[in-house]
Amino acid sequence: MILIYPPVAKPCEPPAGLARLAGALTQYKVRHEILDANLEALLYLISKPGPTRTPSDRWTARAFRNLSKNHALMKDWKIYHSIDRYKRAVMDLNRTVEMSLNHGFTSGLADFHHKELSPLRSRDLIRAAETPEQSPFYPYFRKRLLELVRKRSSSMIGISLNYLSQALCTFAMAGLIKKEFPKMTIVLGGGLVTSWMRNPKWKNPFTGLVDHLIAGPGEYQLLSLFGINDIQKEHFTPCYDSLPLNDYLSPGLILPYSASSGCYWNRCSFCPERAENNSYVPAPVERAANDLNILTVKMKPALIHLLDNSVSAALLKKLACKPSDVPWYGFARISSLLTDTDFCMALKKAGCVMLKLGLESGDQEVLDRLHKGINLDTASLALTTLKKAGIAAYVYLLFGTPEETLTEAQKTLEFVVRHREQISFLNLAIFNMPTCGTEAGKFKINSFYEGDLSLYTDFSHPKGWDRKQVRMFLNNEFRKNRAVSEILKRDPSIFTSNHAPFFVMKQGCL
Repeated sequence: MILIYPPVAKPCEPPAGLARLAGALTQYKVRHEILDANLEALLYLISKPGPTRTPSDRWTARAFRNLSKNHALMKDWKIYHSIDRYKRAVMDLNRTVEMSLNHGFTSGLADFHHKELSPLRSRDLIRAAETPEQSPFYPYFRKRLLELVRKRSSSMIGISLNYLSQALCTFAMAGLIKKEFPKMTIVLGGGLVTSWMRNPKWKNPFTGLVDHLIAGPGEYQLLSLFGINDIQKEHFTPCYDSLPLNDYLSPGLILPYSASSGCYWNRCSFCPERAENNSYVPAPVERAANDLNILTVKMKPALIHLLDNSVSAALLKKLACKPSDVPWYGFARISSLLTDTDFCMALKKAGCVMLKLGLESGDQEVLDRLHKGINLDTASLALTTLKKAGIAAYVYLLFGTPEETLTEAQKTLEFVVRHREQISFLNLAIFNMPTCGTEAGKFKINSFYEGDLSLYTDFSHPKGWDRKQVRMFLNNEFRKNRAVSEILKRDPSIFTSNHAPFFVMKQGCL
């Protein structure tokens, strides 16, 4: 079997989902290979001699002139000493990718779209499959895929589709495979596929192209396709052996690892995990800790990325028990655990350099009505304690929820300003209503994403705080606040939280 991670997604770390599938296949001795087509397609563009059209501006000309240098800088620790130099290198590299495409496609290091075709419409994805030669990556994947299939004599190909930015490329690749190898079995899974299939209105539009669609963690379903069914529920150690671990755009290897699927809190209103009815399935804490030890010794990563929606308190406590020289980061729930100075100091000694915190709002009533289970006094003390311990806080905020108005949004601004010394990075998002959530039925829906595969919808805000007003507040008041702007300037362009720990490691807790 060949497992494929398609373009386009951030090319800074190996695909963890496919590594987990590879771990399951390895344990049951199923012959397989992983192809990170996302990374290879990017390197294919970078290796091309020049742009598809003559640079018409100085920025583009400079970007192509410094292409090799900027590519090398992404893997050089020195660039992570200066956010300004880093941003210039990243944006120039992104520009070269953007200007290397044609046929109506626009791409970058982390995005991909077409002027007419939409990943939200199944008919457009089918059209991409019917005309794979229109894909800007066609010269790469035609040669690479066909050679790989013939070399491995594979009868099954699995593609991990997680983001909308991967959808058009995924179906172009699937279309090519079906044209060249009509009897090939194509299996499609991943986060985006799971979201499609968990929608109560889902009807499979891809019959005849995709043979099997898999929702949720796919280890057991994939093994069953090979006739391996009598399996006790177990956690598989990821296997990264066939991936190009030295080629990712980071100054050292980032090891992604997931100790659970779903969310253990699972009570927040409008949460996609809750809307899709995804169960929380954790690995035993001892097993997760043992996996990390084995993988760390074997792979010698520069950084560990814990992928859980929220790292459980049990795993945090387990990690805190053992000092480590390998830095790590991940999402954690704001709780009293993070107000314990001794515990946070232990986390720091155990390698924790940054925690991502989903605060969402600086207004207590909004948090309560969203069932976040977060107390602002606790959040304030947690930020202070983490700062004291030397652990950076990457804080996530959400604006425009049905519970918020301008008044509450301004309270969030006030909270950020008060804690400007404790917040290292900020992520600002505007609320989207999940189409399949139970709460969506309580509001008047105004679809702004036209397509049968849309996951989110617009809605009439019950208090008149619509998206246009939210954007105006963010652009004209929130971002222009001096304290906020200083925090936002520190955010790494495009790679955001994936590269933020490297700046923390080089400069201390920001």
